[in-house]
Amino acid sequence: METADEETQLLAHLQPPSQVVASEYTGDGSVDINKQPALKRSTGKWRACYLILGVEFCESLAFAAISPNLVTYLTTVLHEKKVDAARNVSAWFGACFLSPLLGAFIADTYWGRYWTIVVSVPIYIIAMLILIASASLPVFSGSSYHDLHSAVVYLGLYLLAISNGGLKPCISTFGADQFDANDPIELAQKGSFFNWYFFLTSTSSLLSGTVIIWLEDNVGWAVGYIIPAILMLFFFVVFVAGSRIYRFRGTKASPLTSIFQVVVAAVRKWHLQLPDDRSLLYERTSLPSTADASQKNKHSNQFRFLDKAAIAPSDNESVVQMSSWRLCTVQQVEELKMLLSMTPTWGSFVIYFSVAAQMQSTLVEQGMFMDNHVGSFAIPPASMPIVSICSFLIWIPLYETILIPLARRFTRKEKGFSQSQRLGIGQALSTLTVVLAALLETRRLAIAEANGLKDQDVPVPLSILWQGPVYLVHGAAAVFGGIGLTEFFYDEAPVTMRSLCAALGQLATAAGSYLSSFILSIVAVATTRGGKPGWIPDNLNEGHLDYFFWMMAALSLLNLALFVGYSMRYKGKQHF
Repeated sequence: METADEETQLLAHLQPPSQVVASEYTGDGSVDINKQPALKRSTGKWRACYLILGVEFCESLAFAAISPNLVTYLTTVLHEKKVDAARNVSAWFGACFLSPLLGAFIADTYWGRYWTIVVSVPIYIIAMLILIASASLPVFSGSSYHDLHSAVVYLGLYLLAISNGGLKPCISTFGADQFDANDPIELAQKGSFFNWYFFLTSTSSLLSGTVIIWLEDNVGWAVGYIIPAILMLFFFVVFVAGSRIYRFRGTKASPLTSIFQVVVAAVRKWHLQLPDDRSLLYERTSLPSTADASQKNKHSNQFRFLDKAAIAPSDNESVVQMSSWRLCTVQQVEELKMLLSMTPTWGSFVIYFSVAAQMQSTLVEQGMFMDNHVGSFAIPPASMPIVSICSFLIWIPLYETILIPLARRFTRKEKGFSQSQRLGIGQALSTLTVVLAALLETRRLAIAEANGLKDQDVPVPLSILWQGPVYLVHGAAAVFGGIGLTEFFYDEAPVTMRSLCAALGQLATAAGSYLSSFILSIVAVATTRGGKPGWIPDNLNEGHLDYFFWMMAALSLLNLALFVGYSMRYKGKQHF
C-alpha cells in the first residue's frame, strides 16, 4: 500500500506539465506588468502593498491637511458666513466622494486600477500647487482680488476632488488585488488588509491634524500644503518604480453598461412569461476558467422581473446574433440583483456619513466658541478631530486582538461579528456621537447665558477638551461602521464590479455630505425667518446649534431602526 507522500509524488507525475507549473502562479487570473501570469513568489502580497500604501499615506496626509481646517480657511481668509462655510465644506466633501464613481468606471473599463492611479496622482499634485499659490502669492492678499482669490481656491479644491476620484476606489482595491483569493494563506492576509489600510490612513490624518494644521495656523497655510505635496511626489516615483512586483487584473466590459443592458432587456421583454424551469434561461455554454467558475452566482428568486432579460428566443440559432441589449446572461442578471440587494445597506449609511460630515464643519465651528487654551498652549479647533483619529488607531488593534476573539466565543463566527452586527454597532455609535454633541452644545449655551455672553461673539469659558468624548465615540463608530462598510462592499460585490462597488461606498459618503449641505440650507432658511438669528448664526452664542444636533440624532436613531429591520432579512451572495 502506497504512503501519502508516494501518492502525492505519483499524482504529480501523472499531472500534465502545465498543471505542475501552474502552482507557481496565482490562481485568480492576475498577471504581471508584462501581462504574463503572475508568479506567486515574486509578485504581490505585502511587499507590493507597502508601495501602494505609500501613495495612500500621502493622499490622506494631503486631504487631512485641507479638510479639517477648510471651514476655518473659508471663514477667516475668504470671510464666508459660518452657515455658508459649513454648507460649502459639505458640498466639497460630496464632490470628493462622488467623483470615485467616475474613477471606478474608468478603472474597470479602460485603464485598470494601476494606470488610473498613475494618471490621478499628478493631477492631485497640480491641485496642491494651485492651493499653495493661492495661499502664498501677494496678488491674492488684497481685498480687491477677493473674487479672484475665491475662484482660484475653489479651482484647486475641485481639481483635487476630481483626482481624488481616481485614487479612492482604486488604491484599496488594487492593494487587495495583491493577494490571491484562491490561496488560503494569502486570503487570510487579505482579511487584515483593510483594517491596516485604515490604520495607516488614520496615522497620516493624525500627523496632519497635529503638525500640519499647527503649521497652517501658526506659520502659514502654504507651508501646510507644501509638505504633503513634496511627499506625494516622492512616493509617486517610488510607486511607479515598483511596477514589476504588482499583480494586475485585466479590464473587461463596463459594469455600468452591463447593468443598463439588463434593465433595457428586461423592459423590452416585460410581456413575456418566465419559464418554470430556470435552467432554460440563457447562459453562455463556454467552459469558464477555474477562477471564474468559483465566482459564478446561484440563481436567486428576488427581483424576478429582471430574469426576463435572460429569456432566450425559441430559435437557438438566433441567440448568437442577438444584441446584448436584448439578451443578457443569468450571470449579468444576478450581478445586478446583488447590487440591488446591497442598496438598502448603502442607503442606511447616508445618514451615518451626514453625521460624520459634522466632524469637519459644525463641530469645528462649535470649538471656535469654546476655550481652546490648555495652559499656555492654544489648540486649533480643527485639530480636535485628531482625538477621533487616535480613538480609531486604538480601536483597530483592540478590535483585531481582543474583540474578535472574544466575540468568536459567543457567535462561533470566524470574523467574530457578522457584517450586519458590525455595521449596526457602527451606526449605534454614530447616533451616540451626535447625542453627545447636542448635550455639549446645550451645556455651552447655558454657560454663555449664565455669563452674559449670548450677544457677544466670543468663546465661552468651557474647555474645548469637552469635545473629546464626541470625537472618541466617533472614532469607534468609524472602526465598526466605516471599515465594515468597505469590507461589506468588497465581499458582497460581484468580482467584476469591485472598483465600482468601492466607489459606491465612497458615493455613500458623498450622499451623506450632500444631505448635510441640504439640511444646513433648509435649517438656514427655516430658522432665520422674521429676522431671527437662526440655529447656526455667525455668533453661535445666540443660536441653537444644539437643536440641529438633536435633529441629526433623531434621524440617526430612525435610520438605525430601519437598518436593523432590513439586516435581519438580508442574505449575502452565494456561489456555486
